[in-house]
Order: sequence, then C-alpha cells, then structure tokens
Amino acid sequence: MTPEQKAGQVLMPFFAGTDAAAHAATIERLHLAGSIIMGDNVPVDARKQVDPLAMAATTARLAQAARADGRTWPGLIGVDQEGGMVARLGAPLTEWPSPMAYGAAGNAALTKDAGRALASELAPLGFNVDFAPDTDVTIGPADPTIGARSMSGNPDAAGAMGIAFSQGMQESGVLPAVKHFPGHGSVTVDSHQDLPVQPASIADLEARDWKPFRAAIAAGVPMVMTGHIAVPALEPGVPASLSAPTYAALRGMGFNGVAVTDALNMGAVQKQYPDGSAAVAALAAGADLLLMPTDVAQAHAAIVGAVAGGSLPAARLDEAAQRVATMMIWRGRTSVPPGSAAGTGADISARVSAAAVTVLSGPCSGPLVPGSVRVAGGSPQDRARFEAAAAKAGLAVGEGPVVSLIGYGGAPAAGDIAVSLDAPWPLQDSAAPVKVAVYGRSPGAFDALAAVLAGKATAPGKLPAAVGSFPAGTGCP
Repeated sequence: MTPEQKAGQVLMPFFAGTDAAAHAATIERLHLAGSIIMGDNVPVDARKQVDPLAMAATTARLAQAARADGRTWPGLIGVDQEGGMVARLGAPLTEWPSPMAYGAAGNAALTKDAGRALASELAPLGFNVDFAPDTDVTIGPADPTIGARSMSGNPDAAGAMGIAFSQGMQESGVLPAVKHFPGHGSVTVDSHQDLPVQPASIADLEARDWKPFRAAIAAGVPMVMTGHIAVPALEPGVPASLSAPTYAALRGMGFNGVAVTDALNMGAVQKQYPDGSAAVAALAAGADLLLMPTDVAQAHAAIVGAVAGGSLPAARLDEAAQRVATMMIWRGRTSVPPGSAAGTGADISARVSAAAVTVLSGPCSGPLVPGSVRVAGGSPQDRARFEAAAAKAGLAVGEGPVVSLIGYGGAPAAGDIAVSLDAPWPLQDSAAPVKVAVYGRSPGAFDALAAVLAGKATAPGKLPAAVGSFPAGTGCP
C-alpha cells in the first residue's frame, strides 16, 4: 500500500445528509477504511421510519467505495446502536431498552440473545461494525454522560454482560467495540463538551473501571474504543484517546486488536487539537483507527505529511493499517448467518425488559394498583405506550393512583408510583411510596411495567447500581 492508502485505512469518517454518492467519492479519493452512519444519514420513508432498502443501498455504495482501490477485504460500515438513548436506527428495527436493563436482569444468556438479535437486523442493512457495547462502570447520578448506557455499577457484572452482548453480536456477523477505555462511567464531565479528568489512581482504575475491559480482552473482543478522558496517573492533561501511556496500558492487558478512538470531532479534543493534529497525535500515541475526524481530508493530509516529514514513524502507520486490515480480512472470512428482518427482535427485547423491571419500594407480589390508574409525566409517546400496555394488562386509565413516568434526565416525581424509564437515579429523591425502575421506554418495557402494576407478573430485576439509600442489588426476592 502507498502512504496515502495506509493513511486512508486508519480513518473512519462521517458525512452530512443522505448523499452517499458524494461521500463515496471522498472514500475512493482518500482510500478511507469505510464510514460511520449517523442519524442524519439514515434514509426514511413517508412515515419517517427507516427505509431498509435505501439504507442497504447506501451502505453498499460506501462499502464498494472502500474497495475501489483493489483492496480485497471489506470496508468498515459502522453505526452506534447500543439500545436505549443511543440508537441511530429506529423503527421498523427493533427498539431495545437501555443497556442497564441487562445488568438489572443479570442473565448473560439473555444478554447474548439480545446482542445476536440486535446485530442480526443490522447485518442485512450492510453494517459490519457496531460501536457497542458500553462496558463503562457507572458511579451513579454523578456520571452525567453514561448513566443507563452502562450495564452495571459492578465491574464484574459490566464485564460479563459486555462479553455476552459482544459474543452475540459477532455470531450475527457484526464486530463489537467495547468502550470507553480507560472508563467513562466514573467521571463527572461530558466529553462531548469538555475534557473530563479522571483523578483515580492506577490501583483504583484496575479495581473498578479497567476490570470489564480486561475481561473483554481475555474473551477476545476485536476492538476497544478509547475515550476522551484525561487521567493524570497516566498522562496529565491529555485525552486518553491521544495518550501513549493509555495505549501502553491497554496493550499491557494483552490486547492485540484494533484500538479505535471515540469521535475526534467531540469538544474534549476539538478545543485542544485543531487542523488535523488530533489524528496525527492519536496515531502517534498508539491508536489504530481514527473515528470521525472533524475534516477527514485535512486529517489524511496531516498523516501523510507527518510520515513524510518524519514526525510520525512510518512503522507506526504500518502497524495501525495492518491491524485494521487484519481485522477486516478476518471478518471477511467469517461466515455470516442470514440476517433477520427489521423488528424480529421485539420478543427478545420484551423478555429483557420483563427480566429487568425492578421494584425498589412497594409490594413484591399482587397488584400494585387497583383496576384503574392515572398517568403523569413522560413524553406524549410514553403516555400513549403506557395506556396501550395498561389496556393489555386489564388496567383502565383515567382515575385512581397516579403513575408518574420519569424520562431521560427527568426530575424526581411525586404521585403514588414513580417509574424511571431510563437511569433510576431520580427515584432516590422521589416522595412516591412505590418506586419502580424499567430502564427503557420501548413497547416491551411498558408491557413489563403494566404487567407488574396489575399483579400479572413479578418484578425480578435487581438494581445494577446504588440509588441513594437503595443499595445495588435492591429488588424483589
């Protein structure tokens, strides 16, 4: 490969809008690894739903462009599809609960089924990479970024569920990437805006944040994403994604796969590293794949120039390009089962929610409400879904105890029954005598909630992280 081809092989850009032809031309011109698909790239039909045929045509065109210079391995076509708040592809694809539901359910086999089902709907649309699962260990309400994207506040559980989800994804032909090393669940600043600082010692990181990554690496995960987090114990003031000691720590865990940066257009990096310098710095530090540089042509030129000028060793670029190519050659040789039609994972999604629903306070058996309830809070869609689920469970809506729905980032709610639909933190300050966490707002999550309220199902979930005075593990026996 020429230096220009190698520089392209380590870059995974984004693009604006749905004009895949113009982006494909950029991929061909710069020999890029492939592309990530963001929400504004997803073609929709007249009902504002994902158009699967148009989506597959878009990814096919980009994949074709990634092989236009004669490379024999597949291009990387990626997406962020974690479930919950982070899902670029909506209906008719299956809607999944927040990843914290897996920790609450505590069932690795079910988590693997979910990973397999989620990925089996992505593969027919042309995706071979999903930047999931999130194996960050959340510290609770002081964690503003990860929250219910974390599977658990317990490092061992976060690792076990992350591995199960990853293995399920791979069985459907989609490469996972565990994220965000060295751990984004225990910092108090959102790296989309500014650079968080992780003050923990290496010993503390080893005991908490790094445990899930060690476990995933031992299980053979192909990709690890580094986060934009400064760790003074490793390298003060430098985002981990651009820090050589961070990559040394990651490789020291036995990781030989592809180290991919978090998006380089995020505030934590952009403010400090302008004009393509982030791409060169990340590559020099030990990254193999550079995700979403602000200007991919500028980043490509900066890498080629740095190698020509001697400030970036040619051997480092060779190593990075070889790791990416090796992963995709391996992926290309792996037989992939036939994919599933959009929406076919709904039953498994509902099973996850039914296994996750958690009663923090209130009765553990029998109906939690009489035959009729009032509903407050949430979005119009939340309330509509609650009413549909209530009808299925034999509950009327209009009078009776108040069920208060608390959505993403919502404030603590009063009422008779407080229900958190995302991270359960708002329940700690709720005055409601009955507190329930469901970790999702999918139809299946509301069905699970209504069945518990009506006394037609038990709530088997356990809190995956402490919520105020409710310790981790709280739930019905």
